[in-house]
Amino acid sequence: MNALDLDAIRPCLEGAIPGVIATCGGDGVPNVTYVSQVEYVGARQLALSFQFFNKTRRNVLANPQVELLVVHPAHGATYRIGARFLRTESEGPLFERMKAKLAGIASHTGMAEVFRLRGADLYAVDSVTEVAAPRGPAAAPAPSPLSSLRRASERLAACTDFDALVETLLDAVVQEFGLPHAQLLVWEPSRERLVTLASRGYGRSGVGAEIPLGEGVIGVAARTGSPIRINHATLEYAYARRVREGLDPAQLGREIPLPGLAEPGSQLALPLQTGGQLQGVLFVESPEELRLSWDDEDALVALAGQAAALVRALQPQSDEEGAAPPLAQPADCPLGGEPLRVRYYAADSSVFLDDEYLIKGVAGAVLWKLLRLHHEAGRCEFSNRELRLDPELGLPEVGDNLEARLLLLTRRLAERQACVRLERCGRGRLRLLVERPLQLQGVGR
Repeated sequence: MNALDLDAIRPCLEGAIPGVIATCGGDGVPNVTYVSQVEYVGARQLALSFQFFNKTRRNVLANPQVELLVVHPAHGATYRIGARFLRTESEGPLFERMKAKLAGIASHTGMAEVFRLRGADLYAVDSVTEVAAPRGPAAAPAPSPLSSLRRASERLAACTDFDALVETLLDAVVQEFGLPHAQLLVWEPSRERLVTLASRGYGRSGVGAEIPLGEGVIGVAARTGSPIRINHATLEYAYARRVREGLDPAQLGREIPLPGLAEPGSQLALPLQTGGQLQGVLFVESPEELRLSWDDEDALVALAGQAAALVRALQPQSDEEGAAPPLAQPADCPLGGEPLRVRYYAADSSVFLDDEYLIKGVAGAVLWKLLRLHHEAGRCEFSNRELRLDPELGLPEVGDNLEARLLLLTRRLAERQACVRLERCGRGRLRLLVERPLQLQGVGR
């Protein structure tokens, strides 16, 4: 029988069945107890959650040798792991990932106020031994996530623009991986928030919904640059409800509810990064517990990496073809009806149409700029280049992700069925269509 390592027993480290740890103190007295988390780090490394200053902790500090028993959740095989304590990490991706998972375990068991991660204890694995064979016949093998990844990757490789990339990525997650609940969020660095750009499988699209950096499964994945996978019910959307309940009443009209399952069983947040820069987060979830395996995570991490690279590659190499002169409102889009009241708050760049919240942030500032130029100069066509260079918008010189912000704005306007629309009219150019006279009001900081 070949020697085992943690790669061979990764399903045992999902947390579905608690592990057991045996330690021995300096006085030779053993201690055996359950452990909340046994976290896979590598084929020969694992981490345990450090939550309490208890007998186990004292023993480990006195004698670093430990033994663990873990159980395979599918067929009940039991394995003994011999390991040595190396160090405790109280910050960084490993700590943040375990902290997020512990929140899921705590909420699932009704002990959110009891569990608090103090650190991630890192161990070197010396041996992995099977001590109880599988019970019953092996389950039929699930479809390989590698096959799903190959098909999804081929679909992404055929994309020629950013709009197509967004649609193809989410469709591939749903159709190739069989995960009907997914959303793509883009990163807005100026406000340190992630904004929902598109989604699948929810009653509402949630376009424009926001979550702060570092909050919930999505925010932690973005902050640490590390995927976060939880296969138990979590606090993610309880967090979203708490945010709403804690808002000042004046702010309630400026929040779009985050889409999500009422009772998620499994969740995976995947940061999209390229060149060390965060582009956004791909988030998938399922009402089933243990729906997302390690292999699913590995495959979706690879897909997210490809998508992040394409986000940069599909940014236009030149902002416009030729220097077409600005055009006035086209004759087939006449103005009529009551004036459209547009109110803009400079403090957070939020835009209201007829007293109903639309969007905020960079997308809000862009819309306000376009509406002002339309109202004052009769313009209806604009170039990406002029928006990038406009000092009022304050876009960064590198990685401004303007395409994502324009797509977010376009989708939000379409979803609201506003009498204002945006559409493409050539490479690096867009057209603003306004169906009612404008009444603009700017509110200073």
